[in-house]
Amino acid sequence: MNSNIKSAGVVNLESTPGFYRVAIVGAGSLKGKDVAEVLDQRNFPSSEVKLLDDDEALGQLEAVKDEITFIQSIRAEQFDKVDFTFFASDAESTRRNWKQVSKAGSSIVDLSYALEDEPGAVVRASWIERQLEQIITPQLEPVPVVVAHPMAVVLALLLLRVKSATPLKRAVATVFQPASEYGQKGMDELHEQTVNLLSFQQLPKDIFDVQVAFNLVSRYGEKATSVLSSVSDRIIRHFRKITSGRVLVPSMQILQAPVFHGHAVSLNLQFEGAADLAQISSALAGEHVSLTPSSEDAPSNVNAAGQSDILVSLTPDAADSNSMWLWATWDNLRVAASIAVELAESLAASRPRGKIQ
Repeated sequence: MNSNIKSAGVVNLESTPGFYRVAIVGAGSLKGKDVAEVLDQRNFPSSEVKLLDDDEALGQLEAVKDEITFIQSIRAEQFDKVDFTFFASDAESTRRNWKQVSKAGSSIVDLSYALEDEPGAVVRASWIERQLEQIITPQLEPVPVVVAHPMAVVLALLLLRVKSATPLKRAVATVFQPASEYGQKGMDELHEQTVNLLSFQQLPKDIFDVQVAFNLVSRYGEKATSVLSSVSDRIIRHFRKITSGRVLVPSMQILQAPVFHGHAVSLNLQFEGAADLAQISSALAGEHVSLTPSSEDAPSNVNAAGQSDILVSLTPDAADSNSMWLWATWDNLRVAASIAVELAESLAASRPRGKIQ
């Protein structure tokens, strides 16, 4: 066997003290793959990265920091002495496995939202904590940390920065959700619907129970695996939690877009007085936000793919001098993964490096 392929499902990156042990539950999922990439990009101090998943992904090969490993099954013993566990699986898998992870003493970072209602769990967004200059007290006992919905994080960051320049009267957001929010199954269904429409065949509707290919919809069919209105409810709920009343809550409508990947939002900002484009642009610029000049191509879900920045452009409102339009796109999976890894870094303050838990 190639020496770079680890048959035990564990990538041993460092053997010296001072490094953490990490597990990714749902390593074969779209979110799981992004978490692994961000861990690598940010040089997270890990000595082991365990790739775990349910039956569908078992035996699948994945790369972590130039090492190739097999995805292994989720078993209680896999979490022995693990410092951080990322749940990038679906909500059902998280609910099925998180208690044994917590019992093992691992810090939990949940990207599935399954644990947001569990006692002691907290919804967090590192980007917003820095924007608000919040000081988070390290927890002596690990509690589940739920990664705030990326749409809630982006809306909060943009509105907080706009507010720092001029008071906001109202914000109205039209949100465009990609199929990848439902993982590989959502993307597969969009792909199959597209192919079947072009060949005049029956459409698969297991995920959305409605035609999403070549279409925009504001609700799914009755037999869909999710309810689109529940997504907007979660976004608003998370927005309130991470902003703590520091900025007005936007009015919002969410639409399912016929795209595979990448969030987008059309945001109308209304002010008490005349909108100052230069002033707002200056306030928005900074960490995680990339402003696109009007002379360049507008942000799109395609050019946002693979990066953690939010691509933003501003346009005056032709009908109202006291408002303006903001168009933003970003990689939904990469933003969620980036925040998840940053939260693990912040949790490290309560877990001394190299200590066997």
